[in-house]
Amino acid sequence: MPTSASPTIALTIAGSDSGGGAGIQADLKTFHARGVHGLSAITAITSQNTRGVSAVHAVPLTHIRSQLTALFNDFPIAAVKTGMLGSAAITRLVAREMAARKPAWLVVDPVMIATSGGRLLDQDAVDVLIDELIPLADILTPNLPEAEALLGYPIKTAAQFNAAGEALLRLGASAVLLKGGHGDGRVVVDRFYDARGVMELRHPRLKLEGHGTGCTLASAIAAELAKGRSPRSAVRRAVAYVHRALLRGYRPGGGNVHALRH
Repeated sequence: MPTSASPTIALTIAGSDSGGGAGIQADLKTFHARGVHGLSAITAITSQNTRGVSAVHAVPLTHIRSQLTALFNDFPIAAVKTGMLGSAAITRLVAREMAARKPAWLVVDPVMIATSGGRLLDQDAVDVLIDELIPLADILTPNLPEAEALLGYPIKTAAQFNAAGEALLRLGASAVLLKGGHGDGRVVVDRFYDARGVMELRHPRLKLEGHGTGCTLASAIAAELAKGRSPRSAVRRAVAYVHRALLRGYRPGGGNVHALRH
């Protein structure tokens, strides 16, 4: 017989990373590390290692829908995180499912390009992401290249960074975490934008290239929201968690990227 209550449940809708460092694999590791039970709906299967992405196979729409139906029909899902969606059709399907099912929390990580350089989102899907999925998001978590792709212009200066945060909010998400890991300098500055204004989170820039940091961060935020944290508290805890996991990172393959120690 069980000796304790079941943990809170969170769902990731994302692609599989065969190398184990990002995607569904990183999401489920993060959910476990943050004390929630992780569910997964797989949108794509990648042939991927620490050197790059060599192939992507999209899961048929009917099977993605059947995964979501099976999960929502059985589990009390407290938060949902979306990652790699890959195509306009899959993005539209996920957006319509989220609009219909209305999870209490939805974290959208607009995955477009892998750390290793492979393209993970078709250009045609960007408009669908902007028009249909982002307006449903409680928190949107783009890095700088993703923010530039969403807005259509470069982000270089601190002033442009803040203007970009406000512009991303106008896409319809309730809050935006604009990640600063792709910037320069000894300090990484992540900026969280919501109706209260801007919250900055600063930590030392580590001299290594992480793999799966964005997936892990969005999943950690979803896990903290599922456990009842406020968005600002969830983001603070998730950013600190990712920094610790990256600080203890390791190189599992022949590439230069480091996997997080979840």
